[in-house]
Amino acid sequence: MPAKLDMVIVGSGPGGLSAALLAKQQKKSFVILEKGSQTMQGIIDTYPKGKKVYPTIPKSYPDPFPVLEIKPPEEKIPVEKYIEQAQAVVSENDLQIHFNEEFKSIDGTFPDYIVKTDKGSYLTRNVILAFGSNIPNDLGIYGEAKTVARNIENGEDYIGINVLVIGGGNAAADVVSSLSKIKREAKDDATSVFWAHIKETFEINKDTARDLGEEVLLGGHIKILQKAIPKIGEVGADGIDRLYIHQTTSSSMGNDLYMYQGMSFPMKNVIACIGTHGPSAIFDALNLQQITCTGAICKIAKEGERLLMLSRHLETNMNGIYAIGGAISPSYMEIGSDRMIKEKKHSNLIYTAVLDAKKVMNKIQQD
Repeated sequence: MPAKLDMVIVGSGPGGLSAALLAKQQKKSFVILEKGSQTMQGIIDTYPKGKKVYPTIPKSYPDPFPVLEIKPPEEKIPVEKYIEQAQAVVSENDLQIHFNEEFKSIDGTFPDYIVKTDKGSYLTRNVILAFGSNIPNDLGIYGEAKTVARNIENGEDYIGINVLVIGGGNAAADVVSSLSKIKREAKDDATSVFWAHIKETFEINKDTARDLGEEVLLGGHIKILQKAIPKIGEVGADGIDRLYIHQTTSSSMGNDLYMYQGMSFPMKNVIACIGTHGPSAIFDALNLQQITCTGAICKIAKEGERLLMLSRHLETNMNGIYAIGGAISPSYMEIGSDRMIKEKKHSNLIYTAVLDAKKVMNKIQQD
């Protein structure tokens, strides 16, 4: 086991990199663990190709960007350019990232924690959990785990085939817009991007709607399926796993018979953007205190959802273990100095993750 570190940072997203940059400024020893093969792997997996990135700062935070090295430019740039910026920052500052190393558990007590991974162990005083919340929700359909995609790895793979994108939010809209543009710019591709949502209305922000509207005006290959419900995972006559969705149901034909109208897609042509859930199970395994939401105490999270308990410095109930960024979005429970507990809104933004890192590093520096 290597010498004792001041901190282990789990995740190389904006929050993790910001914590590392500040740790280096404070002359603290650290290591960054990244289960993916690249810096900001979570953003790469979540943002579709060409998605525009810019330094969104919530209105309630008038201060300048907390760590300037991680700030996206004021002009909108594709996510690929932002990843390049992050990689340059890592190289210029000689930040040591252990790629393809997956965090497993934490043993011991403060100030002597042992962080275990699939490749080794690290003795450390502090742990910063910056691994995000992009654990995808399931459709609950047979066969989806093996074949349904959650993001676009290579948009060109979908040229010449009909694609089904499921989801009614910004992530789905971004994927639809990106795939439509790829198909539109490809030669002789008459196939479509079908956009399905279980509800009648789609919930996307103004920027995403603007990008999508521009694509439609340019002749994008987009077909919208409202009230489209994934129903069956089946195997076709040719042995291919398929997903059936239906839109309308006839009135009863008697003897409990109904006629469904729907569509069937090969599951390999389906991209499910139906949201993510937080790492509650991971927090349980680490014995970090959570609280279950009820109407009386939760205004942001869903009824029954479990939220992590944190101090105003984002420290968990275990001294020296902190959680930041997407791992605690869209809200968490803050224990005030008066021991009162209240739900805190926590936007899943690059800015928010960076600000979290600064809060934590200020606390560690004071200790």
